[in-house]
This record gives sequence, structure tokens and C-alpha cells, in this order.
Amino acid sequence: MNAVTNSRTPVALTIAGSDSGGGAGIQTDLRTFAFHCVHGTSAITCITAQNTLGVTRVDAIPTEAVVAQIQAVVEDIGIQAAKTGMLLNQEIILAVAQQVKAWKIANLVVDPVMVSRTGAQLIDDDAVQTLCHALIPLATIVTPNRYEAQIMSGLSINSLDDMRAAAQIIHQKLGAKAVLVKGGGMQGNLRGVDIWFDGQKLETLTTKLVETKNTHGTGCTLSAAIAANLAQKKDLLTAVQQAKDYVTTALTYALDIGKGQGPVGHFFPLLRN
Repeated sequence: MNAVTNSRTPVALTIAGSDSGGGAGIQTDLRTFAFHCVHGTSAITCITAQNTLGVTRVDAIPTEAVVAQIQAVVEDIGIQAAKTGMLLNQEIILAVAQQVKAWKIANLVVDPVMVSRTGAQLIDDDAVQTLCHALIPLATIVTPNRYEAQIMSGLSINSLDDMRAAAQIIHQKLGAKAVLVKGGGMQGNLRGVDIWFDGQKLETLTTKLVETKNTHGTGCTLSAAIAANLAQKKDLLTAVQQAKDYVTTALTYALDIGKGQGPVGHFFPLLRN
């Protein structure tokens, strides 16, 4: 079985949770796909009740329903790329990994949503281990933040050299084709500096720093933009660099909504007029 079709329109799939506040998760992924002129499809893994102030409830979707959503998309429409976000528990992670293998899903971007940018663990230890050893080895690229990279590499990350070492360890230890260690959770001039490693090239990727409190959904947006670029047949490093540029501009037009941390502005071209 193969998930790819010859459709003239690029198609990407997001396998992630729903954010009722619209700032992250599938809502953000689908907006990002649309901006890139990629048709967005989805498999919802969990329903969250959240807003700009935080999450008040999380309900898992039955594993069978997650699988059925993936199958419905790839059997009929087909996809050129996919990304994963919040998978929530061990059962869902295993089911998604099985679907990736069964359908030979290529161009898989794994955003390992296990620890928040502030360091709070979001899934239990069993789910973390399953994500690391069942799904990440299937990834075209994995995009951990500072704290996720610490778990995945076993290193304490406090400097640029630590980020570089972590990227290389994660690549060797977990088997993803490429690793992007994100610096959004770092301090000082390392904020927004990411490290790329694909087994050969070790690159430091930088963009301008945007000062805003409204950064909700940046990780989802980045991984979705990478997937959209891959669906358009761009090479992996180009896909990452252009995704970073997209996030940076979206941060410039971040939305000051709600009483807490607002989302990035995915539709910023409309705001320029």
C-alpha cells in the first residue's frame, strides 16, 4: 500500500490534536497548509479545551477512530507529506507508527510533542519511550524543542555546542533522517537559533528575533510548514529554511487576542494591506 497519488494538487496530512482556541494543533496546521497552497487533511488524535490562558481538558480519540481517519484520507485522496503533533498516549503512537509503515508514508515530519517550551511534560513516560523508539525512526525529520531534545539525547542543553551535540546524538540514537533542534526555549541570543543535522551537514539556522508574547502554535506552524514544503517537492533543507522564514514573518504579525498568549498570524499577507 502506498499513500502517494499523482494528484496535481499537493496534499498534506496532519495527525494531531484539536485546539478549541485555534492557536495550535490541527487548526494551525490546516491554516499553514492553506497558506502554502497545499490541500490539508487531518486525523484528530485528541480534543482539547483550551484558550490563550491554557488547557482545561483533554480527551483522547479512540485509537480505532484515529486509524480510520488516516485510512480514509490515504485510500482515496493520497498524500505527499504528513506531520504529527500531539499523539497523547502510547496506544495512539503505536497505531500511527503502524499506519506510517503500512501505507509507506514518506516525507513524515514528527513534532515530538512531549514537553512544552517551558519544560512541562505533556505525555507520560511510556508514551515518550514509544514515541522515541516506534515513530521517530520513521521520520524524515524530527523537530524537538530544547527540553524534548534533552530527553531524546540525554544531554543537558544550555549552549549552542550542547544543541549541536544533541542533534547528532538524536540522529544516531533514534534514526530520523534529519534532526532540527529548536532554540525557542533557549536564553539570550540563542532564542530562535536552530541546529540542523542530517548525518552529513551540521548547520546553524538563524532568523531575526521577533519580540512578542504571542507565540502560541509556533512549533505546530513550523512542522506544518516543513510538511507543506515537502509536499511541494522541495528538498528537505530548503523546506526547513523556508518554514523558519514563514514562522518568523507570522510572529511579526502575531495576534493579540484573549487574555494570555495569542497565536502567530498565519494569514499575514492579508494584514499587510
